[in-house]
Amino acid sequence: MPFDVRDFPAAPPEDKAASRRNRQLVAIWLFSVSAMLVVMIALGGATRLSGSGLSIMEWAPLSGIVPPWSDAEWQRLFALYKIIPQFSLRNPDMDLAGFRGIFWLEWVHRFWGRLLGVAFLGPLVWFWATNRIEHRLRPRLVTIFLLGGLQGAVGWFMVASGFFSNATTVSPYRLVIHLALAIALYGAVFWTGLRTAQPVGVAHAPRLRLLAIGVTVLVVTTMLAGGFVAGTRAGLDYNTFPLMDGQWLPAGYARMDPFWRNLTENIATIQFNHRLLASLTLLAALLAAVLGGRLPSAHRARLPLRLLGVLAVAQYALGIATLLLVVPTDLGTMHQGMAVLVFTAALASVHALRGTPAMATAHAWATPP
Repeated sequence: MPFDVRDFPAAPPEDKAASRRNRQLVAIWLFSVSAMLVVMIALGGATRLSGSGLSIMEWAPLSGIVPPWSDAEWQRLFALYKIIPQFSLRNPDMDLAGFRGIFWLEWVHRFWGRLLGVAFLGPLVWFWATNRIEHRLRPRLVTIFLLGGLQGAVGWFMVASGFFSNATTVSPYRLVIHLALAIALYGAVFWTGLRTAQPVGVAHAPRLRLLAIGVTVLVVTTMLAGGFVAGTRAGLDYNTFPLMDGQWLPAGYARMDPFWRNLTENIATIQFNHRLLASLTLLAALLAAVLGGRLPSAHRARLPLRLLGVLAVAQYALGIATLLLVVPTDLGTMHQGMAVLVFTAALASVHALRGTPAMATAHAWATPP
């Protein structure tokens, strides 16, 4: 028997109003958590660039929330840091004051992660207990909380890779896994917030939405490629643009055998691929922004598509500046944070272009108003 919404009675007006208020509250909470996640990802970039990530050699999810105050405790933690290769190979002249500098940045990074857990779990329990969360969202929100816990464990798994090796940094593979989970966690929280704030689809241009999805995939792929650039410190080489050592395709691009090793271990390949993916992302984002300008003026996708184009240009320029200046910590941190903003605009564009077959426009591409 065919489905017809007219077969079901409408909810009383007061129930609709209460439901709308509840959705707004839940959406504000999820967007607030999303903003905290942006800060968290940027802090992660700062700790990596400054080498602070290996300064805390203990994983203490509860007791670690209290920072060291006594001189004896500072000396104990500094003595632990002196054991790992990063100290002997990179910071042999570091004194206690220098150690405190890198320690505090990593401590803030971990503290912010704990604060994020509280900011998510506390309201979740309250919204759930007061029946303000739609039943369809509950399994997803529980999954997001578990993903957040997994991210904390993976973060320690990543950090531990830098303790007992000849390297002065963490494993690039573990770093990318940590980054991938951060992107997935942020995307899940932000997307759920969008779906909660605007649960009803609108008329859309299917091919434009497909393009926006393609841009989103490119953004994520470029971010993960950037993780390998960060993990191998590939940004410290080939500090010219657009050529690499005077060539479009650097010498030694495929020098490793088998070829797949070049993708994650060869500095020239890693940096070239990141540049190529960033360029493709920029072009696709600009195309989406231009086509979005042909949507009707009241269409909710116009703003996120325009932001997508503007942020993609800003991120590309920031990436070039970061490369030419040999990856200063402040620009590198901004570059990682800006990547999340580009991802945000891409997700918002995909969401704003969604709809149902009955709502689809007559033309696949956006048409002028």
